Order: sequence, then structure tokens, then C-alpha cells
Amino acid sequence: MLHLPKYKTLSVPRISPRLSAILTFLHQGDSKVMKSIIATQNDENAKGVPTEKTGVVGEDIISKLHDSILGHILSFLPSMEAVHTSLLSKRWIHVWTSIIGLQLNDCFHCVGKKKMHKQNFECFVNRVLLLLANSRIQSFSLCLTSYQYDSSHVNAWISSIFERGIKNLHIQYSYEVLFPSHSLFSCSSLVQLVLQMKCTLCVPFFASLPNLKILNISGIKLVGESSTYSEDLILNLPVLQVLEARGCEWQTMQNIRIEAPLLERFYIAIWRSLSDEAYKSSVNVFAPCLTDFSYEGDLEQDIVLLNSSSIRSASVVIVVDEDRKDRVKKVGYQAHKLLAQILEVQLLKLLFYKVLVHARDIFSQLPAFGRLTYLQLNEVTGEALLNILHSSPILNTLVLQNGVSELNKDVLFASVPQCFLCSLKVFEFKEFNVHEAELLLAKFVMANAKVLEQMTICTAFWLRYSDIDMERVTQQILSFPKSSNLAVIKCISVDKLH
Repeated sequence: MLHLPKYKTLSVPRISPRLSAILTFLHQGDSKVMKSIIATQNDENAKGVPTEKTGVVGEDIISKLHDSILGHILSFLPSMEAVHTSLLSKRWIHVWTSIIGLQLNDCFHCVGKKKMHKQNFECFVNRVLLLLANSRIQSFSLCLTSYQYDSSHVNAWISSIFERGIKNLHIQYSYEVLFPSHSLFSCSSLVQLVLQMKCTLCVPFFASLPNLKILNISGIKLVGESSTYSEDLILNLPVLQVLEARGCEWQTMQNIRIEAPLLERFYIAIWRSLSDEAYKSSVNVFAPCLTDFSYEGDLEQDIVLLNSSSIRSASVVIVVDEDRKDRVKKVGYQAHKLLAQILEVQLLKLLFYKVLVHARDIFSQLPAFGRLTYLQLNEVTGEALLNILHSSPILNTLVLQNGVSELNKDVLFASVPQCFLCSLKVFEFKEFNVHEAELLLAKFVMANAKVLEQMTICTAFWLRYSDIDMERVTQQILSFPKSSNLAVIKCISVDKLH
């Protein structure tokens, strides 16, 4: 007989409301799901396995289901609750060992709404992994947010799971841990990998995860397994569709080349190393099917998108550390270099913070965004805005999150962007501060956007505490001449948003 760990928190025969609801739902026997399960059982019975008739009112139908079906159902529960089902009856003692998914969370509240003690949780995890040594676990979630554990223990748990032919792996841990890199890159069965933890991942010269479709990593430090190679490190991900990397450190001496021919979405947030070292390596991504790209960082490390003409949606968030004067000077060049790789986008969000102050020439010589229809900006000077508008001939929607600064009237009225003449239909002006430059821009748009359908102006929050007569400002804006008879002008006061 299978015995549970002898801890009070594990021995109380009480079933959680979540598990109770599942059992009740299945026991009722009148749902489509239940009928499907019974049909599956009947198919097995037709092959020569005699059973009693099912469907009798009040009969314990669920206990007659095959262990594999019950194990699949219990896999949707936290593993602590799945193990608790062994207390239901003799029939259920071994059922939980048929689960195909493990959910281990040290925040799980046991009976009495108390978290399990650290030592008890460690024993529970060790015991469960031991008893499931011969099981083929497909999904494993390990969430460690309550305690700090011995790194070797966490390493052993993860290594044990890699040996099971795991498909979906999710690990969350806030402390430094020794990660079994070799076991990871030897696990060819992985389909989804989520690592939210502090660890060093040693990337071999050529690494391949042939079945991985979703990769989400954060807080990881990636280093080359060997510094003797002069060629690029290659990470081969032939079926990868989604790649998200937040706050990771790419500290290899070589460039990293990610080969992902089926990649559709790529999000990367990358900042300078806390060690204050400058790394000259770049992250090169070969993804000819990439359609959605997002970057967030300080442009300290090169991101090279190979075959990037398929990108249709992009978001670029750049924040400059003004204390790093030695590197601020190259921001403009780096930003221009990144934007030049996504010229085929249709939807573009450019969120710059203290960037244009140090890099005023980012948009000065930018090639045309020939497909761009939606543009969102948060920090922009009048000159920069005009440059990018002249580079966006079919722009349909323009959104300014924080107004515009330094708008020169002579420069503004010198030439009208092509998109104003044939395509610009929606203009949203957020955080409107009633500055002269902003009023001038609103007047320019209304006077020159020939197919404009809607212009919305939302006032800045601070104006609710000012003595500015917003009613008068609104009337002034509405009095500006319009080039489009279809244009609807809306001025929304911040008071009306709260």
C-alpha cells in the first residue's frame, strides 16, 4: 500500500472546494463531458472487459473510471489536492499516481488556511517525485515564493523532472540556484519552457530544442559553455513560435545566433549589466516568419533581426540613463539602427524616455515606413514628429501620449506630409497641456488632414487644478478651420474621465 508522508498537514481527510466541485460535476453524469468519458469506458468494455451498467442515479460513477482518466482530471489540481484524494477510499489510494501534471507551490494553503512549513514542503516534494519515479509526467510547475531553499535541492528536483520526458515546464524562484543546463539542452521533448528565476544558463556551442514552441525566460544569465570558441553560439529552435526574454543578461564572449524559422512573436527586455561591464556580443535572431516584435531596454547590446521584412507589429521602449554620459552619445545611432530593421511594420509604438534630448537626429535620415498605418509616440519634438510623418506616406492613425515640444511654426508649415493628404483619419492627442506648440499642432492637423474623420484631445491631469479656462480653450480649438468636412473634433477634459 502507498503511504503518504506522516505530517499532520497531509493526513487530514478533507477535500478542497475546488476538488469537491470537480467530483460533483463528474458525478452528476448528465453533462456532455461525462457522457464522453462514459462512452470511452464503454468502448473499452466492448473489447471484452465486463462491467456493471452505468448511469444509475446515485451510483458512484466516477470511481469506476479508468485510472488514466482520473489521473488526467487530477492533473488540473495543485498536487497537494491531488494527493489528498487518496484519503477518499481504498479505490482512490493509488489513483493520484496516474497524474500527468505536477503543480507544486509552497504558497499552497493546507487545511486551516496555513502554509506548509518549509521542511514539510521539501519532504512532500521529495516523496512525490520518488513515488512518481516511473511515471511519465508531461507538465510540471514549480512555484517557490515563500522560502529560500538549498540550491542543490532545487537542482535535484529540476534534474529529476528533465529525466521524465517533460513537455511543459514552468519554474518560478526568486533566489540564485544552480541550474542543470546540460539536462535542459538534452531534453528534446520540451514544448513549453517558462523560467522565472535567478540562475546561470550555460549555452553549449550548438544547442537545440527540437520540439520547443514557447520559450519564456526572465532573470536568467546566459553564458557560453566555453570561451575558447570564436564563432557564434547557435541556439537551434526549429518549431519555436513565441520567444519572451525579460531582464536576462547575455554575457557570452561570442555572439548568440537564435535560429527560429517559425518564430512569430519575439519580446526582449534587456538592460545593462549590474556589474557595469560592457559586453560587445550581439543577439542575432533568424526568424523569417516573425510578425510581432517588442524591444525594451537601453540599447547597450545589439539586437540584430535577420530577415525581418515579415514584421507587421512592433513596440520599441527605450530608456536612457543620463548618468552614463560615456554611452548616451551613441543612443541616436543605436536607435536608428534598430528602427531600420523594422521598416515593413504596419503598427508601431515608439515609447522613448529622455532619448530625444540626447539623440535629436534619430528620425532625421530614416528610410520610409511604407506600410505603416498606426503610430504611437510618447516623447517627441516637433521636428522629430514631422520627420517620421514624412516617412509614413499611408499613416491612418496617429497617437501622441505626451504632447509635443519645440514646434517651429516655419518648419511646420513648410510642407505637408503625404499621409495628411490621403490617409490620416484618426488623431489622438493625450496629455494635452495647452502649450502654444500643442495648439499650433492641433491647428495644423485640422487645416491639412483632408480625410480626417476624428480628432480627440484629452487634457493633462494637472489642468484640473489650474486656473486655465478649459471651456475657452475648447472653443478656440473648435474654431480652427477644418480641411475635412467629415472630421469630428472631441475635447475631453480630465474631469470627465474620473
